[in-house]
Amino acid sequence: MKLAFEYGHGLMEANLPDTTDVFIPGETVKDPPVLEDIVGATRAALENPLGMKPLSQLVTRDSKIVIIFPDKVKGGFQADSHRKVSIPLIIEQCLAAGADERNIKLICSNGLHRKNTDREIRSILGDAVFDRFHPWGQIVNHDSEDWDNLIDLGHEPHYHCPVIMNREVFESDVAILIGHALGNPYGGYSGGYKHCATGLTHWKSIGSHHNPATMHKQDFVPVNSHSEMRGKFDAIGRYMEERMGKPYFVCDAVLDTNSRQIGVFAGTAEEVQKASWALADKRTYVPWAKKKYDVMVFGMPQEFHYGNGMGTNPIFILQAISAQIIRHKRVLVDNPVIICSSLCNGYFHDEEFPSYRETFELFQKDYANTLPDIERFGEAFSMRQEYIDAYRYSYGFHPFHAFSMISCGHIAEQHASAIYIVGAMEPGIARAMGMKTRPTFESALSDAVKYVGKEPNILALPRAFKTASVHLCMAEGKE
Repeated sequence: MKLAFEYGHGLMEANLPDTTDVFIPGETVKDPPVLEDIVGATRAALENPLGMKPLSQLVTRDSKIVIIFPDKVKGGFQADSHRKVSIPLIIEQCLAAGADERNIKLICSNGLHRKNTDREIRSILGDAVFDRFHPWGQIVNHDSEDWDNLIDLGHEPHYHCPVIMNREVFESDVAILIGHALGNPYGGYSGGYKHCATGLTHWKSIGSHHNPATMHKQDFVPVNSHSEMRGKFDAIGRYMEERMGKPYFVCDAVLDTNSRQIGVFAGTAEEVQKASWALADKRTYVPWAKKKYDVMVFGMPQEFHYGNGMGTNPIFILQAISAQIIRHKRVLVDNPVIICSSLCNGYFHDEEFPSYRETFELFQKDYANTLPDIERFGEAFSMRQEYIDAYRYSYGFHPFHAFSMISCGHIAEQHASAIYIVGAMEPGIARAMGMKTRPTFESALSDAVKYVGKEPNILALPRAFKTASVHLCMAEGKE
């Protein structure tokens, strides 16, 4: 059968055996239906929060209110996206309760991601909210290196994770988290406590869970909501609330393949996670496969998720491959073969990912035999002033971000017998990360017979990185 997979800014064709099984999120198995009245459902959720009082009873005339929203990596940009619907309704309810509009601050929870530009934030929030609040300095990005606006809360007691968080959020009277319950290889779902634990903190806090010790535990793969990483997200969020003396008011939407709302829930993080995950499970954990697969095939565009260059940056290439293994491990044999097209042309996009090239070069020397061998340099890189300045002032990713991706990237090496990069323009870059290279899908599959035999079960995932992925499971509850 002929299929086309992402490759650079276009597609690469593949001739695969007719026995290949194809899965496309939202098409092969339909998503649950989108809400018919998104505004009405969001308003109802806000007025009837789970486990806590509505905003009308939390807000007073003098309340300092922060509305925390995710960056451009997640959530959609359409006119009725969750952020564009929920935030105006929240503002409306706060003002109706007597709040002063100038006491409302909107904070982009970018964490260690690069700060979002004004243009990007406008696309996230919409013109009306942006024009209303931005001229007065009431829309900002979180800055995890701005110690004038950070507070060190010590260590949460259960896992002993350091908790360093945004001071404006800590000192607010009402802290509102706008999130998305969308399938995520890191701890099952975005939103809930994951939002504040990763979006409003310092690299040392994030480094306490985005690390090999946490991500290489057996409970991390396949993806689930009961891993130690998820436990750390929840523990950090609860500790924040304990030290703030108030709970977060959470408003999370469960999203479909195209970032449309299939449900909206508001209230405490604990109750919202329970309710939103129950619905999200129906869309995300898909009981579909009737056999386990020896080979998984997909394509990687140049630009997705974190930004332009992700599909050519070698650390990201391996991290993204690992993410697909984490998501779909339930339907894969032990040690499958992965075949992925990537332009792999040496484009790191140094402006957005300023530390990544040097991190990659570090892996090529000093007895670095596996990716975790360079974890020891994470702190040194994270304190390099030129990289900190690039994060704070030039819209670059924080230097620790590369080390968090390395922890994930090693998972592919742990769980695959071979990884083939197809169509690499600079194949040495892929080989330097431990991957094999071939010019075509067909030649990669031909070489893979040494691992999987002549008649392997093949799973093809067109548009794997251009859609909100699912977590494939065996049909009829079979593991």
